Amino acid sequence: MIRYFRTRQAALTPLLLLMPAIVTMLFVVALPLVFSLWTSLTPYRLTRPETIEVFIGIRNYVRIFTDDDFWAAFGRTILFLAIALNVEFLLGLGIALLINKITWGQRTLRTIMMFPMMFSPILVGFQFKFIFNDNIGILNNALQSLGITDQAIPWLVDGRLAMFSIIFAEVWMSTSVFAILLLAGLFAMPRDPLEAARVDGCNAWQVFRHITLPFIMPFAFIAMTIRSLDVARAYDIVQVMTDGGPAGRTELIWTMLARVGYENARMGQANAMAYVSTILSVAFTYFFFTKLIAARRYMGGAE
Repeated sequence: MIRYFRTRQAALTPLLLLMPAIVTMLFVVALPLVFSLWTSLTPYRLTRPETIEVFIGIRNYVRIFTDDDFWAAFGRTILFLAIALNVEFLLGLGIALLINKITWGQRTLRTIMMFPMMFSPILVGFQFKFIFNDNIGILNNALQSLGITDQAIPWLVDGRLAMFSIIFAEVWMSTSVFAILLLAGLFAMPRDPLEAARVDGCNAWQVFRHITLPFIMPFAFIAMTIRSLDVARAYDIVQVMTDGGPAGRTELIWTMLARVGYENARMGQANAMAYVSTILSVAFTYFFFTKLIAARRYMGGAE
C-alpha cells in the first residue's frame, strides 16, 4: 500500500508542479480564445452588450470575404510582409558577413547591432514620423540643404511613399534579428569544408554559394518564422506613423481590425478578422518551417 501511494505521488508530482502554468495558460490564453471565437459568431457591438447573446453563425466571415476593403488590407499586409522580410534578410546577411570578418571590436559591434531591436515599436514609429515629416522632418531638410530637391517630399501623405516609409522603419528596427541569428550560424559553421573548398580552387563566391549560404539558411528560416509572426501583426508603427492613411493606403489587417473593433465598436466582426489574420500567420509559419526542414535535409541534418 505504501509503495502504491509513493508511485501515485511520483506520477502526480510533475502535474502538480505544472499546475500553476496550466492554470495561467488557461485564463490568459484559452479562455480569451474561446470568448473571441464565440463573439466572432455573433453581431457583438461594444455599444450594445446584449448582442453577444445573438448567434449568427459564420455571417461575419462571409461579410469579411466579400469586403473589398478587407482584401485590400490583406494584400497590403502580404506585400508589407514580403518586402520587409526579404530586405531584412539581405541586410542582416550582409551585416553578419561583415562582422564575421572583423577580428577587432567584434563584441562591441554585436552590442551596437542589437540597439534598434531594444526600442519600443511605438518609439520607433514616433522617431520616423518626425524624420519623414513634410515640414520639420530631418530627411526633407537634409535633401533640401544638399540641393537634391527644392521642395518638401510628402513621405507620409503620398500613398506609395507612406508605405515605403513604414517599411523603412520596420526594417531599421528588426534587421538586427536576422543579423544576430545569421551571425550565430556563421560562428557555428565548421572550418574544414571552407578550407577544403579553397584548396580545391574555389573562389570566394563559390564558397559562399555552395557552402556558407546552405549552412546558414536554417538560421535564416528560423529568423523568418519569428519575424513573419511579428510583421503579420504589425500595428504600432503603422498606427503611429500614418494611422492607416492617407485614405487607407497603408492600412494593414491589424490596423483595420482595431478600427472596426474599437472605433466602429463592431467587435464581433473584428474578432472574425483576427481569426482570418491568424490563419495568415500560421500559413507563413508553416511555409518557413517546411523550408527549414528542407534546408536541414540538404545539409544532412536530423529532422
